[in-house]
Amino acid sequence: MNRREALSRVGLILGGTVIGAEFFLSGCKSGSSVNTDDLFSKETAAYLNEVGETILPATATPGAKAANVGDFMAVMVRDCYTPEDQKVFKKGVSDLEDASKKKFNKGFMEADAKQRTELLTALDKEAKEYNSKKKPEEPNHYFAMMKQLTLLGFFTSEVGATKALRYLPVPGKYDGNYPYKKGDKAWALS
Repeated sequence: MNRREALSRVGLILGGTVIGAEFFLSGCKSGSSVNTDDLFSKETAAYLNEVGETILPATATPGAKAANVGDFMAVMVRDCYTPEDQKVFKKGVSDLEDASKKKFNKGFMEADAKQRTELLTALDKEAKEYNSKKKPEEPNHYFAMMKQLTLLGFFTSEVGATKALRYLPVPGKYDGNYPYKKGDKAWALS
């Protein structure tokens, strides 16, 4: 048995006594009545990967598609979002497609990189305006959720933490006066 297995078993034993059996039976699912199965199709994951890649494209470092943010988004929406946000996100996928067809007479996947960027820039502006006037009881904007999930999925992935950030698997002591040079990558600690 390696260290990781030992820690997970100890966590299971201690977690079971602290949290109780109900947590392990239900998991972290919200008990949603929204059918999110279609978010797990290969086509939808590929679509969300392309949306993510437009938000965070590959440059000198890998882009969002390399971190497979499409699958990440689907899992997060299914397991962690409220039923209301699940509905908004699910409808948002088709709304984004409709917006592309309206603006360019073609779907998002058929649009070129410049058109995709133009569309998502407009949606980002729309989401910011919506969120600035949004009341607490109103639903979130679908594009804001897509953008947040793209960034979270990328920077918490292995490729994001090791290629886009400076990765230090076992950090040393804290040094609040560590020299910083302009252009240095941020740190990713585990």
